[in-house]
Amino acid sequence: MKKTLLSSVALAVSLALSGCGGDPAPATQDTSATQTQTALSSGIELENLDRTVAPQQNFFRFVNGQWLERTEIPADRARWGSFDELREVSEQHVLAIINELAAEQHAKDSDAQKIADMFRSFQDTDTIEALGLTPLQSHLAAIDALDNHDDLTTLWGQWQPIRTGTPLVVFVGQDQRQSDQYITAASQSGLGLPDRDYYLKDDERSLKLIEDYQAMIARFWQLAGWDDGDKAAETVVAIERQLAEIQWSRVQNRDRNATYNKMTLAELAESAPGMDWQSLFNAAELADINELVVRQPSYFTAVAELQQQIAIADWQQYLRFHLIRSSASMLPTAFDEASFDFYGRILSGQEEQRSREKRAVQATERMLGFLVGKKYVERHFQPEAKARMDELVKNFMVAFSQAIDELEWMSDETKVEAQAKLASFNTKIGYPDVWRDYDCLTIAADDLMGNARRSSECEYQRMIGRLGQPVDRDEWGMTPQTVNAYYSSTMNEIVFPAAILQPPFFDVNADDALNYGAIGAVIGHEITHGFDDQGRRSDGEGNLRDWWSEEDERQFRERAELMVEQFNAFNPIDDLYLQGALGLGENIADLGGLTVGYRAYQNSLQGQPAPVIDGFTGSQRFFIGWGQIWRIKFRDEALRQQVITGPHSPGKYRVLGPLSNMPEFYEAFDVQPGDGMYREEDVRVKIW
Repeated sequence: MKKTLLSSVALAVSLALSGCGGDPAPATQDTSATQTQTALSSGIELENLDRTVAPQQNFFRFVNGQWLERTEIPADRARWGSFDELREVSEQHVLAIINELAAEQHAKDSDAQKIADMFRSFQDTDTIEALGLTPLQSHLAAIDALDNHDDLTTLWGQWQPIRTGTPLVVFVGQDQRQSDQYITAASQSGLGLPDRDYYLKDDERSLKLIEDYQAMIARFWQLAGWDDGDKAAETVVAIERQLAEIQWSRVQNRDRNATYNKMTLAELAESAPGMDWQSLFNAAELADINELVVRQPSYFTAVAELQQQIAIADWQQYLRFHLIRSSASMLPTAFDEASFDFYGRILSGQEEQRSREKRAVQATERMLGFLVGKKYVERHFQPEAKARMDELVKNFMVAFSQAIDELEWMSDETKVEAQAKLASFNTKIGYPDVWRDYDCLTIAADDLMGNARRSSECEYQRMIGRLGQPVDRDEWGMTPQTVNAYYSSTMNEIVFPAAILQPPFFDVNADDALNYGAIGAVIGHEITHGFDDQGRRSDGEGNLRDWWSEEDERQFRERAELMVEQFNAFNPIDDLYLQGALGLGENIADLGGLTVGYRAYQNSLQGQPAPVIDGFTGSQRFFIGWGQIWRIKFRDEALRQQVITGPHSPGKYRVLGPLSNMPEFYEAFDVQPGDGMYREEDVRVKIW
């Protein structure tokens, strides 16, 4: 799951200790403890269990083995798992809503009209084919008109709303050191491949990928009727390789202290000479800013120099490519297919592209997500799910508080700060209290590219309009129909959209054990993000502040480094190993979520034994609940991409990794030395 808002929407977001008896139930204990639990199902998908594999040997395979054997990844997918299954359900619900709206005519500028016409515009391939590159002519003319590097700087500013063709992006978000106000920030960008590592490796597979990437670029040139496509492709890749060489790695970009560098425009100009930064921000409609946060100072110094070194003619080729690349799905079929051949087939392993109808739904959600979400909630969200989640969250807050109090490695002074932060958490469940409006956006049924550009401008104006305004505490970073969850460090809040509150994550008809191990551990995961290696740097107000004693920080780092080493040893494919440092926050959150989740489940039993259902004890069902939600299969290409770019470990390792550290799991399944799930006690990780 993604984490921290997802700072830009990779935003970001993500999916909690004592023994089996548990402590006396807290005052906020789960009301379902009074239910007749034997009347409920176990919630275990028994047909998925592989009983030829002992749970002590490979718990992921034991829980999901039969599913893995019989499941084929759909041809239009790069991976398939529990998240993808739920996303498909959510998409089908949304498609039904949109199809109903698209079958009717609506008042101009109404919500229904905007949704229906956006969907129609993506489906109108006849108009798209007839227009060709005409919708891009104004942007192509702007590229052709570039005369010098000052012009280029201005264009980079002007193109900030469309988020393409610029090796840096500017945005407005909460100030991480003063979370009650907004501030402008700037970050590295500009690559057409998913990560800088794709340009820096020289093994055979990486070189072949670059060759295929260049072939796509040359194909775009051919389709556009432009000359010298092969040369243009070489130019584009040469520029992107130079950008990759000066960019910070994903691990470096995780460091919230290192990426918080507040400076004035004058200080930016001094540290990154050679570019007229004031002109860039003027063109980006941010002329009046007094200061900004520069996330990668060394990159900005280098990119200012690089901009001057690269000829304008070469930058023009780079800009043309990125304009086509980012627009390909809205251009004639030949461009769309050329893009899919590389990004879908070669890079991700998809056998075929998703249907136009499904992609029309995705496009509509990207541009009008909360309008669609409002209608989704009216039809598909059950109020009782929210009430049940409210109870679960309260129980998890109590359990996490108990866990903090019992930490042997943390001092009393730091515990006080940790408890204060926990008490300040906010929770959002289901859907926003205040819905986002789209009054700024005009949608036309025959103008797909125009719709996209107006949407980008609308959202950009919404974003920069925050400056000088109070922080909007009602804002959501995900739509209700999104199957995910997240923690925001600056808001200090956890958010659970409506669409994730379904089996196998949440089952109102299932025994408590499964729900505590599935959606419960997701709740714990998100809470733990507030205390992972980066979340712990912020306080209860959402401000970056060092509230740790020197000894407590040393103790935390020792445990975290042990987890890095554990995950570094996992080898999912070929010679690629997981990046323990990149996934550290997610892996800490998984272990913390499960550990605190287990405590919360024990609390809910109020000292009474859990029933045995389908042959499994309550503790066993808890862990099976976690194992079920991480069933997943990847195509090889997608798995490689996940390992290189993703902070989240592949599902298999989100089961094997944390459970191998938990004595509660060892007790539940009688794990002994020599078993596949066994780790020696001195190398097991225990943080929260």
